[in-house]
Amino acid sequence: MHDKRNDMKALARAGANTLAALALGALLVPASQAQHHPVTAQQRAEAQQVAARGVPVSELAPNAPETYVVKRGDTLWGISGMYLQRPWRWPELWGMNLQQIANPHRIYPGQTLYLEKAEGYARLRTSPAGTAEAETVTVRVSPRTRYDSLADTALPTLKMHLIEPFLVQPLVVDEPTLAQAPRIVATRDERVIMASGDRAYVRGPQGNPLELEPGVSREYRVFRNVVALKDPDTGAVLGHEAQYLGRAELVRGEAIEPSPDGKEAEIVPATVDLSGAKEAMRPGDRLLPAPQRSFVSFVPHAPQLPVQASVVSIYGSDAVANAGQNQVVTINRGTQDGMDAGLVLQLRTRGERIKDKTDADRTMIRLPSEANGLAMVFLAFERVSYALILQTDRGVRVGDRLVNPE
Repeated sequence: MHDKRNDMKALARAGANTLAALALGALLVPASQAQHHPVTAQQRAEAQQVAARGVPVSELAPNAPETYVVKRGDTLWGISGMYLQRPWRWPELWGMNLQQIANPHRIYPGQTLYLEKAEGYARLRTSPAGTAEAETVTVRVSPRTRYDSLADTALPTLKMHLIEPFLVQPLVVDEPTLAQAPRIVATRDERVIMASGDRAYVRGPQGNPLELEPGVSREYRVFRNVVALKDPDTGAVLGHEAQYLGRAELVRGEAIEPSPDGKEAEIVPATVDLSGAKEAMRPGDRLLPAPQRSFVSFVPHAPQLPVQASVVSIYGSDAVANAGQNQVVTINRGTQDGMDAGLVLQLRTRGERIKDKTDADRTMIRLPSEANGLAMVFLAFERVSYALILQTDRGVRVGDRLVNPE
């Protein structure tokens, strides 16, 4: 650790040295991971000192604007690419510290961004040079009583329509969890399959009936077919992905009631109304509580530690062999490996094994791994994560690598 501190001091003095960004990135640890990768007070102070200087002017994009008015439809990633040759250095351009990465700098439509350049370094601000940074944002409203949530207008990191379905749909669980979840047992009209607008009846696991409790959400998601997510490198099962089918709202809880003849008690299943069907639902499908919906914004940043990950699967279709831009892949690293939302990784080809046809012995050789674009993690579980492909030169395949961006 002593050597790292000395290196950081040297990098801070060097200023224009590009490696400063990498050293800083190793210290810009999201708060959610701080307990796993502790940062000393001196390291924190040194990281903040380097971050306060911004990035070398040489790291700016060729046409980085001196001022820019944020528009609706903009994203943090898009704006960072407008200003930086390497957009994952966005935290340094703002001089963000550890806490600010976990609780990102809020940028809103209508704000003006100002690019400062001094002594070979550049910084981005929301107020002109020589004035204090604005602490609050004024939202103009029409002359009527209404409330606007700033969280609803803050700039998202990515195009939300690309990732929002994945924030509420895919679910990585273990098989016992899904096996113990409430299950659909019947429909009102004895249908074999169900769709949006249908009513269904549900039972909880033995000893844990599905009840309508005050203050507890009535919203559930319906799943089927737990698919094993296998590490392409080791073959180990990293988790199980459940197939999302639709939504269910609990209308009436499960109960025990007397039979019509009054001789014995009978189980009366819970009642749910189905909606938002992606596929037909049927008896045996499982219900899990819907996650709380919230505005998702995070800061694009480089990994804090060296990363060696692989593509586990291409989400959405078994028939797709190659994923392209704006598609989602599952990778074999999760929160236990330091993955968190906003992490930018470089995609690299796997390096195909082929026969050397110019060799009489037809020797098997492996082609070099080549850089193939960028991906950003937006949802992380313990052992796997979902990442959006931001750009790619050729198709991304299962087994392709993800590493620290260069």
